[in-house]
Amino acid sequence: MSILNTYSHSDRFLVAVDCIVFGFTNKEIRLLTFKRAIEPEKGKPSLIGGFVQSDESVEDAAKRVLNKLTGIENLYMEQVATYGAIHRDPAARVISVTYFALINLEDYDEELLTRYDAKWIPLSECQDLIFDHKQMVDDAMALLRRKASAFAIGFNLLPEKFTLTQLQSLYEALYCEALDKRNFRKKVLSLEILNRLDEKDKRHSRKGAYFYMLSDDYQAKLKKETYSFSK
Repeated sequence: MSILNTYSHSDRFLVAVDCIVFGFTNKEIRLLTFKRAIEPEKGKPSLIGGFVQSDESVEDAAKRVLNKLTGIENLYMEQVATYGAIHRDPAARVISVTYFALINLEDYDEELLTRYDAKWIPLSECQDLIFDHKQMVDDAMALLRRKASAFAIGFNLLPEKFTLTQLQSLYEALYCEALDKRNFRKKVLSLEILNRLDEKDKRHSRKGAYFYMLSDDYQAKLKKETYSFSK
């Protein structure tokens, strides 16, 4: 008996990936959205996604979608959850696997926004997303917060060179709360994963603030240790 005959009595569903792309700017986390091009819900804000092809894994499908919409290789991405409610997509029975990705907005090609009719929006505006995409974003943010409190993945949202003020603003945006400046800096510097540069950012004051970069060996350390960014 062939494999097709073995599964001939089983229902078949469409499998898709939906990608949740986060960026950071102006002291807030932003979400990359697109206008849906087809019915139902045509013209409404949506996450970017696509169907898994027969010759690729679910993860490879997410990488393909992310590369197409950002033009960036090797984005930090992580699987969030699987969504399979029967009527989640009015057009067909679609099971979707979601991934979140983190991007430094300075690396994003603005021309792609026009090409894909895309827009960066504050998280506060994601309630207008189609289908169950708002739930996907909420779940992704919950996972990102858990991860960022223990591992240095939040740095993927920053430029290569950043100030401690920028770093604190990022974590305040992630957790929606103010952090004590002295305690935050003391804790971050004690982790010994940053290198201070001789260069200063003087855009906001004459004295300026030193730029920092992640140390070359921080990735190796992250594989062995857990760093806590919580207060």
